[in-house]
Amino acid sequence: MPELPEVETVRRGLAPSMEGQRITRAQVNRPDLRWPFPPRMAERLTGARVERLGRRSKYILADLDTGETLIIHLGMSGRMLVSGDPLGQFHHDHPAPEKHDHVVLDMENGARITFNDARRFGAMDLTPTDRVAQHPLLSSLGPEPLGNSFDEDYLIDRLKGRAMPIKSALLDQKIIAGLGNIYVCEVLHRTGISPLRKARDVTSTRVASLVPAIREVLTEAIDAGGSSLRDHRQTDGELGYFQHEFRAYDREGEPCPTPGCDGIIGRIVQSGRSSFYCPTCQR
Repeated sequence: MPELPEVETVRRGLAPSMEGQRITRAQVNRPDLRWPFPPRMAERLTGARVERLGRRSKYILADLDTGETLIIHLGMSGRMLVSGDPLGQFHHDHPAPEKHDHVVLDMENGARITFNDARRFGAMDLTPTDRVAQHPLLSSLGPEPLGNSFDEDYLIDRLKGRAMPIKSALLDQKIIAGLGNIYVCEVLHRTGISPLRKARDVTSTRVASLVPAIREVLTEAIDAGGSSLRDHRQTDGELGYFQHEFRAYDREGEPCPTPGCDGIIGRIVQSGRSSFYCPTCQR
């Protein structure tokens, strides 16, 4: 499932074609994805101007001049592709419709935004903009890891006394919004913390070290266009390439890249998810 860097990459790719532009035609080709689409979605989107394209955790938020916000979740395999962009950033015309093109937005500037989702685990909803923070998908999320409200004092306080593994704690969206399995593995490797260690047993100094590491990993991944392991594509159809920079994730059996460490990256399963780490230097 796309994590924060992949979603932010998609948001940045959509913004030049969508922000400030009116949706001249919205086409909805099925009644649902993971959940039913909101009533009359095509009608409510057609004619609306996109005032701002934002992101909250793994959700893209399109604020409309109608007073509603379109919430978009890419799910497991969702892609949002841009074609026909008059700014010349994309090099292909509108492609022929494909089987899994579930929502198509034609913009007044000639761009077309196509939401394609083969597995149909994605989702879209419309909600009043002034109450978007109270939407069930967003209301319980923790702070953004790249935002000002996420700092060392906050994380130390939230992890204090927790018996769950530190890996599980960092994946808890109520503690930090947007982190997923890939980037938590990378952060823990960079900070030398074992994913098996209980959160309450990680010293305050080591918890504090997680904050800059989280920011660093996410920023590098965004700059690289995210990680393309199976389904992620940028809005021009290109792959992200942060997967080439992985130090731990998906590197089972390979030498640990930490200078001076002679360990081998291993894999364990925690709560149904693979954790990749070096048992020699991650303690």
